[in-house]
This record gives sequence, C-alpha cells and structure tokens, in this order.
Amino acid sequence: MRITFWAIAAAFLSLPAPSAFPQSATGSQPTKPKTRLFPPTSLGVLETPDRVLWNKPDVIMDALNIADGSIVADLGAGGGWFTTLLARRVGPKGLVYAEDIQRDMITAIKRRIQRETLTNVRPVLGTTKDSNLPHGLDAVVINGAYNEMEDPVALLKDAASSLKPQGRIGIVEYTAGAGGPGPDPDQRVSPETVIKGATAAGLPVISQQSIPPFMYMIILGKGSASRSAR
Repeated sequence: MRITFWAIAAAFLSLPAPSAFPQSATGSQPTKPKTRLFPPTSLGVLETPDRVLWNKPDVIMDALNIADGSIVADLGAGGGWFTTLLARRVGPKGLVYAEDIQRDMITAIKRRIQRETLTNVRPVLGTTKDSNLPHGLDAVVINGAYNEMEDPVALLKDAASSLKPQGRIGIVEYTAGAGGPGPDPDQRVSPETVIKGATAAGLPVISQQSIPPFMYMIILGKGSASRSAR
C-alpha cells in the first residue's frame, strides 16, 4: 500500500527541529538564502516499497540516454536508492559516482554497496559548491535533491564542468501542491525556479516533462559557461 504524503509528514513532525526538508526558493531568485538537509536518520522515508512506481527511474534514465557502459553521477545521492538503479543500468562496464555532502549519507551508501555487492559505484563526499566529481561523465542526476542545495547555481556549473560535451543533467523534483510523497507544498521547487537557476548557470534547457503523478523533470545541456578544468 502506498505511503501517503500525510504519513510522511507525520513522520517528520516527530523529528526535532530543524525540519527534514529545506525551505523553498521565493520570488525570482535562482538561489536560496538557507537550506536544511534531509536527515540521514530518516532515510527509510525515501525508500518506500512503491517508490519505483511513482519516481519512475527508467523514464529518467531513458531521457538522459543512460545505457550499458555509461559513466554517470547521482548528485545528492542520500542513502543510494537511485544509485543502485543506475548501477544496474550501466552494468559492469559502466560507473556510478554517488555524491553527497553529508558524511553519514556516504556511510549509508558504502553499506548499501557492500550489502548489494556493487562493484561499479564510487562514493564521493562533496561540498555545497564543489561536487568533487571527475570529468568525462555522460550524465548527472539530481533526483529530489535540488531543493536542498545551498547554492544551486554553483552546483549546476560544477556539475556541467564534469560532463562530456554532449552530456546531460537531469533535475527531478516534486510538483506543486499537496498529496503524494515529498516535502510540504511550500518547500517544493517549481520548474520556473529550476530554469532560472539553469539560466544563471549558463546551461541550456533541453527538455521539460511531467513524471506523473508526483514529479517533473528538467534536462539541461552542458552549456558554454562550465569550467574547462578543475
């Protein structure tokens, strides 16, 4: 049975302040003055049995041209739920970099890698402005983590600098309104906010699509403003 948004909200209400989800951006600003990171102690909320049905990882990976042998990154990987799906898609000839800025999340990813005997995943501890990802990536996925970024423009520029010339960045976020999984309505990031951040980072929008019933995806290209060297 699907866990509803209200069940998730109730779980978070039992947590001490600050709240589990960051505050959303307001106005026309592409960056946010402050954020709150998702707590590692609540990772179970992100890994409900039905998540594959509404997050639709195959749709996301297909849109980003992720295939056998691809080299990709899961930016803001959390506990590695999406990382494992990426690892299975790219296969033993591919590689997945699972990046997060919280050490506890990196620890959780390492445990998952060991538990699921994955040999093609590399955990990476990043910072709020530097993902520490290598160059030569085919794609970067930001799945439900854009709203936690302290400086999304800087992170988008950094991610783009890691891409191959034809590489793509996929940003997947929760649609506005109540119902379903995800943060409170006023903590969600609109497509317009994501596009403004991309524009500020100098990255072109390749496509925008709905991932019903709860999410949307915006795909960005490498652009011309990314760094040529790290």
